[in-house]
Amino acid sequence: MVNFGAQSIRQTLVQLLGFAAIFTSSYMFYKGLSIVANSESPLVVVLSGSMEPAYQRGDVLLLWNRQKHVDVGEVVVYNIDGRTTPIVHRVLRSHASDNKQLLLTKGDNNAVDDVSFYGGRNQYLDREKEVVGVVKGYLPLVGYITILLAENQYFKYGLLGITGLLAFIQGE
Repeated sequence: MVNFGAQSIRQTLVQLLGFAAIFTSSYMFYKGLSIVANSESPLVVVLSGSMEPAYQRGDVLLLWNRQKHVDVGEVVVYNIDGRTTPIVHRVLRSHASDNKQLLLTKGDNNAVDDVSFYGGRNQYLDREKEVVGVVKGYLPLVGYITILLAENQYFKYGLLGITGLLAFIQGE
């Protein structure tokens, strides 16, 4: 028989507060990193093989968005209207003036450039409006768990079940 006395309630509250502290600390770290990197998304998981062999599926990319211009050869992450997933590709060509830079990109493992992604009549990306950041580092395969959670419902529900079971066992 389970005893739901004051000690049990106190223990549950301590666990909930611990979880809340971990969650809020992680969120504050991410938002702080966003401010420092000047990027809405300073960490991005590679979801496809378009940048192999440079970056593999599941790598976490660290982005920096403080420089005014991007050099040819650098890898950028950009968003396109109508697409929910950011694209990670290398800069092939750049046209820059004092106040604007236009970029042509391509995945290292792709046969053609990204013009078809840009939409409409656009032949280039607007660095200021569409680029989320420039890749400055990466952590190999660390993001693969997010891919598993997004693409495999059995993994997701299994992980939730194990977490619930462990919480139940710890509570007794």
